[in-house]
Amino acid sequence: MHNPPFSAGSVSVADHLDSNVLATLQEVMESEYPVLLDTFLLDSEERLRLLQNACQNGEAEKLRQAAHSFKGSCSNMGATLLADLCRQMEETARRERLDEAAGLIERIEREFAIVRILYRAERQRWSASG
Repeated sequence: MHNPPFSAGSVSVADHLDSNVLATLQEVMESEYPVLLDTFLLDSEERLRLLQNACQNGEAEKLRQAAHSFKGSCSNMGATLLADLCRQMEETARRERLDEAAGLIERIEREFAIVRILYRAERQRWSASG
């Protein structure tokens, strides 16, 4: 069952989420789609903590690994801008530019806050239509 893309007020969903990826996930996951959204959000909160801790502790390799893992998860879920920010963090950590990492983490946190709202709206929309 495929549902059309949703809207969330003045936020342009297309700037943050790939609707084609979401449509594919809906088709593949069917009734488990809302569970997937919830799991991604919970998992992402933990990944953010890993990024923050690695940055605070000056652990460039742990930061790179956490960013790489988060990037893949975001890509799989269609969170394109968040995935790109994680790619930037991965490269920053690879170059051991920890002085740049804190500002990038703030951008990742802000983007995740938007994505969280969009996925919660998507979950509600999905539940209401099912």
